[in-house]
Amino acid sequence: MPVIAADQLLASAAPIHAAVGVIRGPGNTVLAALRASGSHQGGLWEFPGGKLESGESVKQALQRELEEELGIAVLSQSFLCQIAHDYADKSVLLDVWSVDCFSGEPHGRQGQPLRWIPVDQLQMDEFPVANRAIIRRLQLPDIIAITGDCDDAETFFSCFEQVLAQGIDLVQLRAPALSENEFRIRALRCGELCQVYNARLLLNAEPELVAEVDAAGFHANSQRLMALRQRPVNQNSYFSASCHNLEQLLHAEKLGADFVLISPVLTTKSHPEVIPLGWERFKELTAAATIPCYALGGLGRQDVTQSKANGGAGIAAISAFW
Repeated sequence: MPVIAADQLLASAAPIHAAVGVIRGPGNTVLAALRASGSHQGGLWEFPGGKLESGESVKQALQRELEEELGIAVLSQSFLCQIAHDYADKSVLLDVWSVDCFSGEPHGRQGQPLRWIPVDQLQMDEFPVANRAIIRRLQLPDIIAITGDCDDAETFFSCFEQVLAQGIDLVQLRAPALSENEFRIRALRCGELCQVYNARLLLNAEPELVAEVDAAGFHANSQRLMALRQRPVNQNSYFSASCHNLEQLLHAEKLGADFVLISPVLTTKSHPEVIPLGWERFKELTAAATIPCYALGGLGRQDVTQSKANGGAGIAAISAFW
């Protein structure tokens, strides 16, 4: 009889399916509970929830778990994301929901400490690894700016700083005309400016440059995306991608992308000949996605609400900010 290794048994075991609630509080805070020291991932904070019981839907499990753990009744919930993660000793599948309205006062019915944490103060290393993708999702902004063309370096940095001065805290550095070394020099300077303005920098370049520049993450254009066979950066860095159709979107999800930019939604000044997707097709694509989708192409601040109404996380733009 063949011997089956422990890791093979783990790989063949069904993941533990759990419903997780991101409970919203005042001042853009979320509720975290402390796991018991003797439990799996003990001593870390987590978003409350628990395993589905036989015959339960995700919504039913979430409502039951939050009542049992916190003594609250869920009145309004909306899907946030789904996360699959393999620990050394088990695999989990987390269905994560945003709980925007509830009745009752949350308290640790099982003796677990609770605290309300501002979203921008959530610390990755204080949570289980499987929860960290939730934090990345919560800390995504409504607006992502993308740098435009500019031959003169000093003029470029002036434009870049003007973008940051508008309060935009996530900027993608895109400069396809630059050599690898020129891009590195520009990225280092942009990184310094982002530190001044407490902003984050995404690099539309080689993924290896992310660690060198200490950037927030890597962005892949659609061609580079389709050539990738695995996630190009670690879980502590953002990985985003440009998508124009469902095939690219599904491939980005398969690779573990944190979010995608879907384009062009409207007609753009730079490529007026390209037929735009329109809001209806954008809505169809976001409905098929399990990761945040940003609308890109001919958009500005005024379109954030429209994007969200069609399933998007917000908008990304070049000319609106550059």
